[in-house]
Amino acid sequence: MQIDLGIRDAAPSAVLATAARAEREGFDGIQVPELAHDPLMACALAGSATERIHTATSIAVAFARNPMTVAQSANDVQLASEGRFSLGLGSQVQPHIEKRFSMPWSAPAPRMREFIAAVRAIWHSWETGERLNVRGEHYRHTLMTPMFSPGPNPHGAPDIWLAAVGPAMTKLAGEAADGFIAHAFTTPDYLTEVSLPALAEGRARTDRAATDVILTPFVVTGRSAQERAEMEKAVRSQIAFYGSTPSYRPVLALHGWEDAADALHAASRRGEWDTMGSIITDDMMNAFATFCEPADLRAALEDRFAHVGTRACVTLG
Repeated sequence: MQIDLGIRDAAPSAVLATAARAEREGFDGIQVPELAHDPLMACALAGSATERIHTATSIAVAFARNPMTVAQSANDVQLASEGRFSLGLGSQVQPHIEKRFSMPWSAPAPRMREFIAAVRAIWHSWETGERLNVRGEHYRHTLMTPMFSPGPNPHGAPDIWLAAVGPAMTKLAGEAADGFIAHAFTTPDYLTEVSLPALAEGRARTDRAATDVILTPFVVTGRSAQERAEMEKAVRSQIAFYGSTPSYRPVLALHGWEDAADALHAASRRGEWDTMGSIITDDMMNAFATFCEPADLRAALEDRFAHVGTRACVTLG
């Protein structure tokens, strides 16, 4: 497996420091989420400041943007990194799209299918000079004059990764994307029994030979007992946060933890974010998280996930 370092703080100076650390410590790449800073800008900075490592957005919120802006930004990041970039996309959830980004919401899987096809069509137009003619239900791109075309990218188009939890979006990843980003809120059992079959079903709809599986596992490690305890507490809180979201309930349900899902959702409605971690049992921690010594990180992830994934991204603080 290839092991990437996740970036928690994507401010420009922090990105440069983390990218340098990842390259120095032998990681294969970095992945940047969309939190308080723009992940595409962060990847451009990291790619231009490094020589070997891969960069990826994990993820950029597709529905906060449109296919043209994403195609243009991703093309520039591919140039800056000299071909060491993958465009990871995700849908986010309806309240964030409508209330945080003030953008329209609709059935996410059909919209994402059209979004990815439009991005690829734009890149194809730049590569070949052919007329741009995207006419979909959600997106229309029919104008591309020479002044606005960057022309062919010497490094080719970036791979597109798609984040998914539920079967519909996972099938779409198999059908339309080069990589499937498994949400951190997953387990080896959920991957094996739900995600990978859905991925294969989507891939069967096309002539695509394979789809990379990119994992973002929870990890508990540290150089001392105190560091490990602090990380374990943080991971419990993260698992509780995700477990409180109704759309992630099927992961808990697969393991028979519906009561925990109900308790977490109720606690979130009461605003009890600081204490929700106490609902996460040791059995749940063992299902969701990888426990290991820092020196054993790569081996531990390969032992746990090599049969289901090709790449893993860990965030170590």
